[in-house]
Amino acid sequence: MTGFDIAGMIRAFSVGLLPVLFAITLHEVAHGWAARAFGDRTAEMLGRLSLNPLKHVDPVGTVVVPIAVYVLSSGSFLFGWAKPVPIGTRNLHHPKRDMVWVALAGPASNLLMGVGWALVYQLAAMGAFGQSALAVFLAGMGKIGVFFNALLAVFNLIPLPPLDGGRVLRGLVPESIGKGLDAVEPFGLIIIVVLLSVGVIWPVVGPAIQITQALMYSLAGAGGA
Repeated sequence: MTGFDIAGMIRAFSVGLLPVLFAITLHEVAHGWAARAFGDRTAEMLGRLSLNPLKHVDPVGTVVVPIAVYVLSSGSFLFGWAKPVPIGTRNLHHPKRDMVWVALAGPASNLLMGVGWALVYQLAAMGAFGQSALAVFLAGMGKIGVFFNALLAVFNLIPLPPLDGGRVLRGLVPESIGKGLDAVEPFGLIIIVVLLSVGVIWPVVGPAIQITQALMYSLAGAGGA
């Protein structure tokens, strides 16, 4: 098939695998850490504060969707998610207020990881790893790490449940509006897919991801990639 470089796709997939696994794993673990700090130990008791990616694998979001998206985009795009960490909202000291911080912990972890990957890219670009295949590999890994963490941070802040932005909004609005958001939540992902398919979300999310990547590179002292 013309334009379908399987070997190249496999190489690119191997470069992106570690950054993607770290991004989705630490995103969920960060929610659990924040919840524990505010009084809920549900995730801890279920063993979900582990950094082992296998503890957080979602068959659809971590396996099927990433592979399907990667193949259908001919290796130009990768997306996925981990199994959500369970949060016992009632166990939080101040459920409504604390849930805002628990929700923000996920995107915040992606911002920090993005800066870390930008630093990896910067070091590789400066020759810290020599002019070797390892340097090229780490530079590519850094670029993917920055992009994917920016993508997760921005996308998850869309103010629609069950995304983190929806949880934040739920904690900030009056209860009457919050109940409306609760009613929407079971259909939230379907709504997001529809909005993406008709081109409503990406014109906003796309530039936000670019700005976030630029910020990550800037904080790492890199000029961008």
